[in-house]
Amino acid sequence: MRVESFLLESARRFPDKTALVAGPERLSYAELARRAGAFAGTLHKLGIARGERVVIFLQNSPEVVVSVFGTLLAGGVFSVVNPGTKADKLAYILNHCSAKVLVTEPRLAETAAAARSQAAALTAVLVTPLEESQPAPKAERGIDLDLAMIIYTSGSTGFPKGVMMTHANIVAAATSITTYLESSPDDIVLSVLPLAFDYGLYQALMCAKVGATLVLEKSFTYPAVVLEKLKSERATGFPLVPTLAAMLLQMKHLEPGMFPDLRYITNTAAALPAAHIQRLRQLFPGARLYSMYGVTECKRCTWLPPEQLDLRPESVGIAIPGTEAYVTRENGERAAPGEVGELVIRGAHVMKGYWGDEAATARALRPGPYAWEQVLHTGDLFRADEDGYLYFVSRKDDIIKTRGEKVSPKEVENVIYELAGVREVAVIGVPDPILGNAIKAIVAADERVGERDIVRHCSARLEEFMVPKYVEFRDQLPKSENGKIARKELIAA
Repeated sequence: MRVESFLLESARRFPDKTALVAGPERLSYAELARRAGAFAGTLHKLGIARGERVVIFLQNSPEVVVSVFGTLLAGGVFSVVNPGTKADKLAYILNHCSAKVLVTEPRLAETAAAARSQAAALTAVLVTPLEESQPAPKAERGIDLDLAMIIYTSGSTGFPKGVMMTHANIVAAATSITTYLESSPDDIVLSVLPLAFDYGLYQALMCAKVGATLVLEKSFTYPAVVLEKLKSERATGFPLVPTLAAMLLQMKHLEPGMFPDLRYITNTAAALPAAHIQRLRQLFPGARLYSMYGVTECKRCTWLPPEQLDLRPESVGIAIPGTEAYVTRENGERAAPGEVGELVIRGAHVMKGYWGDEAATARALRPGPYAWEQVLHTGDLFRADEDGYLYFVSRKDDIIKTRGEKVSPKEVENVIYELAGVREVAVIGVPDPILGNAIKAIVAADERVGERDIVRHCSARLEEFMVPKYVEFRDQLPKSENGKIARKELIAA
C-alpha cells in the first residue's frame, strides 16, 4: 500500500465529504483528489521522475496537503520545510537532497529566490496559487518500499539531518496510531501544528487514511480564535504539544464541558508534566487524553492507554501496536525494571536512515536481536516499571552532572510545573567551580511565583543535589520551529 492511496480511497468512498477546512476554504475529498492529480500533472510536465525530490516551503494551507499528495501521485518524494526557515538553511536542504522542484508562496518568495540562487539541482520554483494542469498519465507509481518523504530534523553538527521514510514506514505508523486512537470517518481533527513537523503532517495523512475531516489552523498565536474554531467545527480530536498545553491552561475563561464533541486530546514531542495532565482532564472531562512519545526517526514510539493515567501519570506508555520498545544498557543487554538505559525501537515504522549520511545512520540503526533486522537507537534515556510501562528520563545529552550525581532536567521540571502560575520551565546545567555544574531553572510564570517559592517547593520534593541553585524568570522561553522549548538556546545564552 502506498500513501497516496489514503486520499484516492477516501475520495472514492466519500467524494462529497469535507476533507479539509483551512480559513474560508472547505475542500471535499473529490476536490482535494482532483487538485492533487492536477499538481501531479504539473510535475509530470516538468519531467519529475520517480523518486525525485520536491521541497514544499509553505505556511499551513490547503496547498501543502495538495502538494504532498500530488508529489506522491507523480511518484516523487516530498519534504515539507518550515516556513520560518532562513535562506541559507533552505538552500542547504535543497542541495542536500538534490531537490528538483521548490513549492512556495508570494510572502516567502524572497527567501525562496535567495535559496534558489544557491541550489544547483533545482529546475523549477512553483508559486501558489498553483496553476491547474491535466492529471498525470496513469502509470505504475512504484511500490511501498519506495521513498515517500524526507523530514529534516535538527542535527548535532548544526546541519539538519534528512530522515528517510518509505511508503511502508508511513503506512505502518499511520495504521498503528489510528488503531489505538480508534479513528473513524466521523472524526474532525483540529490541528494548529506545523505541517513541516511530522506530528502535524500525520494529522493530514491519518485523516485522509480514515476519511476524517482536518481543520487546519496556521498557529496557536490567537488561542481564543482556535478554541472558537474547536467549538464551531465540533472537533473531536485536538493534538497538542506541551508548550501549547501550557498556553491553553493559562486561559481564564475555560470551564469544564465547554467542548462536548471533543473525543480525544493527544500529546507528544515531550512528556506532559503530571500537573498539566490533571488540569487538562479537569477542563476536558469528556475527552480521552493520550500521552505519547515519539521521535522523527520512527514517528511514534509509545502511547499510554488513557485508563492508565491515574495509575501511571508520568508514564508515556507502551509500544504502539505492531511494534516493540525496550530499554537497553550500554552493552546492548536489556535493562532491568527501574534501571535507566537507552530506548530502542523495533517495527516497520523505523526509518531507512539519514539521507546522504552513512555515519549517522550507522549510529542510529544497529543490528537487533534477530539476524534479519536493524533497530532504532533513539538516544533517549528511559526506564521501565515491572509491568513494562516506559518513563522518559532525559536525552542523553541533557543529563546534568552535579556534585558527582546525575540529574534529569525533566524530573526537576515536572516538580516545578506543579506550582500554580508556572507556564513554562526549562532546567539546565551551568558551569560551577565547586559543583562541576549547578542546576538552573529558567521559568515563565505569573506574579504569584517567586524564586523562594520554587526553591522551597523543590526542596520539599527533591533530593538536595537536584534543587536549583539559580532561578531566572523570563516572559517566555524560546521555542524551536516545532513548538518545543529550545533548550540549546538557553544553554548557549
